[in-house]
Amino acid sequence: MLKTDHLNVEMFSKFAPRPGERALLPELSAKAQVALMCRMLFAEGWDDHIAGHITVRQPDGSILTNPWELTWDEVTASDIVTLDDNGRILDSNWNTTPAIGLHLQLHQARPDVHVVVHNHPKWSGIWANLQEVPPVYDQAGAYCGSALPIYNEYRGTFEDQATSLTAVEALGDAKWALLAHHGALVVGRDLRQAHLRAVTLEWRCRRAYEVRLAGGAPALPEEVIDQVSLPDPNGFPFLWEAMARRALRLDPNILN
Repeated sequence: MLKTDHLNVEMFSKFAPRPGERALLPELSAKAQVALMCRMLFAEGWDDHIAGHITVRQPDGSILTNPWELTWDEVTASDIVTLDDNGRILDSNWNTTPAIGLHLQLHQARPDVHVVVHNHPKWSGIWANLQEVPPVYDQAGAYCGSALPIYNEYRGTFEDQATSLTAVEALGDAKWALLAHHGALVVGRDLRQAHLRAVTLEWRCRRAYEVRLAGGAPALPEEVIDQVSLPDPNGFPFLWEAMARRALRLDPNILN
């Protein structure tokens, strides 16, 4: 088991890919990476039918997103839609969700946020409906720290621009949030960071609910959470690639 008690950014940097090393993944287009993210998070429980959307801002300011009509476990690279920064579709006959405004507003408000993920996962959805912050009980649930805001002023779906803007303002500079009576929201600098946050959130929420059903137990102290949380600049070494390879083994057509 990976021990993270005293790991820091410098120690994690030695795991970065080096020239001449075996590639962990084939070369992937930007659209293939977004399609893989959809498949990977679907496998982690971000799987409410056709609900949910991932947006990834590109260096030229355009935004890639999954189409509204398709479930996350059927999306391929050629399905990914390119938007301008106002949400206008540039290269696809697919539609985008009317709730895409929340993502566009987040990208505009947060220059540090290049990836936004929203869906209605099972375990984090339970805590969103309870309007409670799940305690952290184990190492895997502590990878991204403990602070987890709840946006609890639900006034409808995010098609309404004022509602989504209020959510953006409530999120502030947080890395993730529970949306009361709704679902979960995760942001990140890149796909690797957003993936780690999304899977950590769902793991944490599942473990907390299981512990509650079992009768409860002391949560991890905050100082221990600080010790085992992973440094965001590098994420979890090799995790994104490993989960991407798993998705590709199940369906190599993702890259098409």
